[in-house]
Amino acid sequence: MSLARLAALYGVDTSHPVPADGPAAGEDPAVVEVLAALGVDAGDEAAVTTALAAREHELRDRLLPPTLVQWPGRPAPALAALPPGTLLTVRTEQGAVLAGPAHPRLPLGVHRLRAETPDGRTAEAHLVVPPERVPGPEGRSYGLLVQLYSLLSRRSWGMGDLGDLAELAAWSGSRLGASFVQINPLHAGLPGAPSDPSPYRPSSRRFPDPVHLRIEDVPEYGRLAPEDRARVEPLLRSAARLRDSVLDGGALIDRDAVWELKAQALEILRAVPPSPERRAAHREFLDAAGAPLDTHATWCALAERHGPDWHAWPAELRTPGSPGTARARAELRDRVDFHAWLAWLTDTQLAAAQRAAREAGMGIGLVQDLAVGVHPDGADTWAQQDWFAAGMSVGAPPDAFNSRGQDWGLPPWRPDALADSGYAPFRELLRGLLRHAGAVRIDHVMGLFRLWWVPAGRAPTQGAYVSYDAEAMLAVLALEAHRAGALVIGEDLGTVEPGVRERLAERGVLGTSVLWFERDWDGTGRPLPPDRWRAGCLATATTHDLPPTAARLGGEHITLRDRLGLLAEPPEQARAEDAAETAEWLALFGTLGLLDGHAGPGGPGGLGDDEEAGIRAVYRFLLRTPAPMVGVWLPDAVGDRRPQNLPGTLDEYPNWRLPMAGPDGRPCPLEELAASPRLAALFADLRAARDATGAVPAGSYGDPGRAVR
Repeated sequence: MSLARLAALYGVDTSHPVPADGPAAGEDPAVVEVLAALGVDAGDEAAVTTALAAREHELRDRLLPPTLVQWPGRPAPALAALPPGTLLTVRTEQGAVLAGPAHPRLPLGVHRLRAETPDGRTAEAHLVVPPERVPGPEGRSYGLLVQLYSLLSRRSWGMGDLGDLAELAAWSGSRLGASFVQINPLHAGLPGAPSDPSPYRPSSRRFPDPVHLRIEDVPEYGRLAPEDRARVEPLLRSAARLRDSVLDGGALIDRDAVWELKAQALEILRAVPPSPERRAAHREFLDAAGAPLDTHATWCALAERHGPDWHAWPAELRTPGSPGTARARAELRDRVDFHAWLAWLTDTQLAAAQRAAREAGMGIGLVQDLAVGVHPDGADTWAQQDWFAAGMSVGAPPDAFNSRGQDWGLPPWRPDALADSGYAPFRELLRGLLRHAGAVRIDHVMGLFRLWWVPAGRAPTQGAYVSYDAEAMLAVLALEAHRAGALVIGEDLGTVEPGVRERLAERGVLGTSVLWFERDWDGTGRPLPPDRWRAGCLATATTHDLPPTAARLGGEHITLRDRLGLLAEPPEQARAEDAAETAEWLALFGTLGLLDGHAGPGGPGGLGDDEEAGIRAVYRFLLRTPAPMVGVWLPDAVGDRRPQNLPGTLDEYPNWRLPMAGPDGRPCPLEELAASPRLAALFADLRAARDATGAVPAGSYGDPGRAVR
C-alpha cells in the first residue's frame, strides 16, 4: 500500500470505490497518472519508494507550509509548532515590516512571513489574514435568476446584452421590489465558429466576454462621423434581422452571428478619436489591470492568427513568456490593444448595470456567477500553465444519478501550485469578478475542498479525488468578499462530502436549496415543511439545469426526457412517480393555505387549469422558509416550459440557445416582460409574502441546519 500512502501525502484519495471490474484500491493506474500531474513519479515500485521517502522527509523537515491562515484571534497552528525563540518577521501587504518573537497583530491581507529559528534555519510563507466571515445578508430579500443571453429586447442584436441587464435591474428593483439579479457566467468564451454556447466552459474566467456589449451604449457610437455611420447602418439592419428571426421567426440564439456583427461595428468605433476623459479612463483601467490583461489580450490576438487551440500553435508561441511570444506581441500590438480595449468597454458596461441596480434600490444588485473551470484550449490555461494540471479533467464519480460518472472537460488547478503562490490566481479571479457585483455564486462550491480528477483518455469512473486546502481557499474567499462588501452563495447540490456545508456556513457562505430536492431523506422521504429548511441558503424553485416550474407541475419535463431517450425507467413509471411527487408538494401547499382556494391534489395536477396558482404557491412556500434570499427563476414569471440546459444532451437539445418564452413557446422580449400582468401579479404576491413573514433573525443564516442531499 505504499502507493496509497504516497497519494495520501499529496492529498490524493485512493479510498473512493472503483468499478467492480477495476483495479484494487491503492493500485489504480489513474492514481499514478494523477500523481504524475502533480510532478510525482510513481510509475513503478522503486519510484514509489523513492518519492515516498522524499515526501516524508520534506514534510518532516520543513518549518512552514507555503501558505498559512490566521483567523481572527487564532494564530496559525503551524506557528505554534515552531521551536521556542523563533523570530518572525512579517512584511504586510500594506508595506509595513513587523518583527518579534511572537506573532504580531496583523491587518487583513495576504502578507509575507519569514521565520528564523535559534539554530539558524529559515523559511518563508504567505500568511493570509482574513475576516471571520464573509458579509451576510441584511433582512429578507428576493430577486431574479436569469440567463442573460436569453433575455432579448427589441434593442438587442440577437441575444441579451449588458444594456438589457441594466434595464432589467432598474425596473425589477424599482417596480418589483427585487434586491438582486443573478446571471449566468459572463466569462470570455472560446473564439471561433461554431463556438461552445455553454457559459460554463469559457476560455477565461478572468475577463468578461465583449459579445455582451450594447454597441449603441459605447460613447464613441454617438460621435461617429457621417461616413462611418453609413458603414454601421448595414450592420444595424443585419442585427435587426437576426434579432427578429429569434423573437418572431422561431430561430435559436446564434452567438457566433451576433459576435460577427458586433466585431465589425467595434472595429469602426475604435477608429473614433476618444475624448480626453475617455482616454484617461481607458489608461487608468489598463494600468490597474496590468500584465494579466495584456497577456489575455495577447492570447486573443494570437488566436485570431493561429486558431483558438494554443496547443496547436507554433512551438515558440505556446508559452506567454517566451521570446517568440514577445516578438509576436510586438508585431500584433494593434490587435492586442484592440482586445484590451474591448475588455475595458465590457467592464464599463458591467459597472453601469450594477450602478443601475443600486440606484433602483437593490440592496445587492448583480450576482455574478463563477464557473467551476475553463476550456483546456483557452486563454487561462495558456496564461497560467504552471497552475493547471496537465492531462487532467474535472468531473464527478459514479453516483445514484449517473452510474457512468461525469467528465466535464475542465482542467483543474494544481493545489500545490496554488499554495506556493499564496493563492494568487484565485485572489485575482475573485477580485475581478467582484468589481461590479453585490454577490458571487460559486458553481460546484465543493471544489474548494476537493475535485474529482479524470486522466485524459480514461473513463470518468477511473479518476481520483484530489484535496485542496479548504482553509486557505475559504480565507481568500472571505478576504476578497469582505473587501468588495459582497455576499457569497455556494452551489452545493449533488454529492457533498460530510462536513463541507458546516464549514461553509461557519464562514458565512450561503448554500443553495432547490424546492424539489428538499425532502426528509432521513425519515419519511416526504416534502420538507418550510420551517425545517436550513437557514443559510438561497432558496429557489429550479435552476438552469432543471425544468421550469410550469413544466415540473404539469409533468412536461418527463415527456421531453422520454422523447429524447433520457429516461432510466419506462415512461409510464416515470410519469406515475413524478405525478405522485408533485401531488405530495401540492398537498403540503394546500395544507399551508398557499393555493388560492385550491384544495390540493384533486384534479389533474391538483390545479385544474390554474397553473399560475401553483407557481405562486411555490414561491410563497419559499418565502415561508428561513432562507434570507429567495431566487425567482425569471422564466417562471412568464410561464416558460423549456429548460435552458438539459444535462445528458448535446445536439439533441438546443442547450444555452433558447430565448425566454411564454407558455405557448413564443419568445417574450424584455419589453413584454416588463409589461406582463402575470409577472406583476407574481411579484406583488411575493412582496406581500415577504413583508408578512418579517425579517430573518440576525445571524440565523449562518446555521447550516441539516445536511441536505
